[in-house]
Amino acid sequence: MKTWNAKTEETDRKWFVVDAAGFRLGRLATHVANILRGKNLPTFTPHADAGGFVVIINSDKIEMTGDKWNSKKYYRHSRWFGSLKEKTAEQIKENDSEFLISEAVRGMLPVNKLSKTLITKLKVYKGPEHPHSAQRPEAYVITKKGY
Repeated sequence: MKTWNAKTEETDRKWFVVDAAGFRLGRLATHVANILRGKNLPTFTPHADAGGFVVIINSDKIEMTGDKWNSKKYYRHSRWFGSLKEKTAEQIKENDSEFLISEAVRGMLPVNKLSKTLITKLKVYKGPEHPHSAQRPEAYVITKKGY
């Protein structure tokens, strides 16, 4: 008896909409990463891209516990001396709340070549509107908000 493996070409991709309003950043990121990898499907294969697309709306209404808005730092640099820049999560939320969610989901994905293609299937928007209505996305409901 042969073992069946899912192939990237043969997968049926679904689109999901996740409303981020009132959810904690890390908890939401784990659910979204599982959808992108396809771990919510019975045909999950670790080495194949079998997951669906995820559209996250209301990214500006995401929550963090404790004092993480001020204590969590994001760094960037250009490899020149003295170019290290540091911003808190609150500063990033004011300018680019999509970046917070996409970086959290990127951190939940495995570190391999497949993760670069998986993160391209994530679409994040600040408000409740998104331009992907032609794909007829299904609403993905996360049952517990504050766990």
